[in-house]
Amino acid sequence: MSRNKRIMFVVLLDVGILMFAAFLSLFFLSPYVSFSVGHIVSTLGVTSLMYLLFAYGLQIFTKMNHFTTIMEVITLSYCIFLSFSLSTFISLITVRETSLRYFVLHFIFSSIGIIASRVFIRIYFEYDYKKRNTTKSEEAVRTLLVGAGNGGSLFIRNLKNYSNKLNLVGIVDDDVNKQGFLVCGVKVIGTIADIPSLVNDHNVDQVTIAIPSLSPSRVEDIVDACNKGNVAFNQMPYIEDFLLGKMPNISNRDINVADLLGREEVTLDTQTIFENTKGKTILVSGAGGSIGSEIVRQLSRFSPERIVLLGHGENSIYHIHKEMRGEKHSLIHYVPVIADVQDKLRMEEVMRVYKPQFVFHAAAHKHVPLMEYNPHEALKNNVYGTKNIAEASKKYNVDTFIMISSDKAVNPTNVMGASKRIAEMIVTGLNEPDKTVFSAVRFGNVLGSRGSVVPLFQEQIKNGGPVTITDFRMTRYFMTIPEASRLVIQAGMCAEGGEVFVLDMGDPVKILDLAKKIVKLSGYSEKEIPLIETGIRSGEKLYEELLIKNELTERKVFDKIFVGRSKPEPLLSIYRNLARWEMLTAEELRDEWLEYTNEQPIVKTISQKRDVRASVSMVQESTANI
Repeated sequence: MSRNKRIMFVVLLDVGILMFAAFLSLFFLSPYVSFSVGHIVSTLGVTSLMYLLFAYGLQIFTKMNHFTTIMEVITLSYCIFLSFSLSTFISLITVRETSLRYFVLHFIFSSIGIIASRVFIRIYFEYDYKKRNTTKSEEAVRTLLVGAGNGGSLFIRNLKNYSNKLNLVGIVDDDVNKQGFLVCGVKVIGTIADIPSLVNDHNVDQVTIAIPSLSPSRVEDIVDACNKGNVAFNQMPYIEDFLLGKMPNISNRDINVADLLGREEVTLDTQTIFENTKGKTILVSGAGGSIGSEIVRQLSRFSPERIVLLGHGENSIYHIHKEMRGEKHSLIHYVPVIADVQDKLRMEEVMRVYKPQFVFHAAAHKHVPLMEYNPHEALKNNVYGTKNIAEASKKYNVDTFIMISSDKAVNPTNVMGASKRIAEMIVTGLNEPDKTVFSAVRFGNVLGSRGSVVPLFQEQIKNGGPVTITDFRMTRYFMTIPEASRLVIQAGMCAEGGEVFVLDMGDPVKILDLAKKIVKLSGYSEKEIPLIETGIRSGEKLYEELLIKNELTERKVFDKIFVGRSKPEPLLSIYRNLARWEMLTAEELRDEWLEYTNEQPIVKTISQKRDVRASVSMVQESTANI
């Protein structure tokens, strides 16, 4: 049924109920009160007109009646009350012979009839959906729910309305006052500590956490209990999905390592971002990568006119372009551009054709060990590539250029970090008054990004172990992909030119502890999947820094975004070195870069140099043998 037909159906239904309620009222009152036909027609006409006017103003007829809630019922009652109050007042003024008993009875019958029609429509749709999606009881997944609070009750209500695929066997909650009570018909049968025994007693197939605000330590306790009971675990969908009526199309979420690290949700200044990006053209380089693609997704919430998806890999650009062309963002024009940032003329062409107001530069080589073996590729892509796209942005009057940098750019001990530091120098050095605003955003490791340690550990666990850690003392800063992307966009709105923004990464995480959590989430113990130390690799640090000593500042432009004092480096000095760097050997380039970009003296022994040469030789030999 089309939208207009649905609206007409509801209008006719409500008017019909008003008429039926009027005649029902006359039937009950006729032994006591006499009414003329003209009186009946006029009062019914005034009441119906008032109802239609108020219903139109309160958007009664455009609501999805198969999702009727208490709020819709309250709005409907309010509409009926206003309609009858005003029609009664008009009748009292214009018609001398008016029965208040008739209006009261008409109001009661009409309220019952109209509200009951909405309830009946919802019941019908829910019954029809359940009938079409019925799962045999023996095939339903036997589920133990964790949480007897608001989250649990919301999950159970929606589950009963929309799904027969789960069979709730009970609820566990650590609140002793809830033990034995029913929540929406499901009994609280124990505590979190009882999960292993309850799994065996009730043949539980999975445990679902329904406490949205649960702390990471408590999530870990539940995971431990589930592992003891050898049962699968997950968590309820996002609350927003329930509120938006998406329950039939969504499933429970897996618990991932980010849930155990406890990163707080980032709240953006959405109004400022919306005002700055609405109707604008935005270019994202590296748009097919982990960070670049998430920046595209986040920016799409703020209604830009066009987003240029620039990337070198056609497959990744194809996938993000296909994803973003969905109906959800149909008003935004997404332009897939296959281009290499190393191509200076191509970068100028892209800027000239699309004329973006914002550029988020996320394209880069980021893999530390690979760049140790290929320093000239880091020079071409991370340094020359950044120079090309930044200079093209300035030439074609881009408003704001934001470069995605790394904490490895601080006192770098590896080629990748050094290349990022030089790129920062170029970007911040391009600032001039009343021209393109250039800034860099620096943050640490991103959970789940391509090439990060998390997928590596997961692959090692999948293959039966062991999980390899270069040094048990090693720590790193971690952030989720959505969190990092949101803060990058927010920093872009705060940029004035020349800043190096630093994201608050929270406390550093020991890689050993991270590996233990991933083993636990995979359903294994450390006895089953051992953790071994392999020795620190060339270019690695035991810990990362976010600011060089002379960059330290307490200036904070937004929650979790700090501004470091950028040390200006003359562009002429950097550009003069570029051609010379191309002529150096891999080891010479590495040594010179580390010396050039470090605030601290680099002390490297002969044995360390020999280790680097040996590592490169081993890679070359293994490559030759393939």
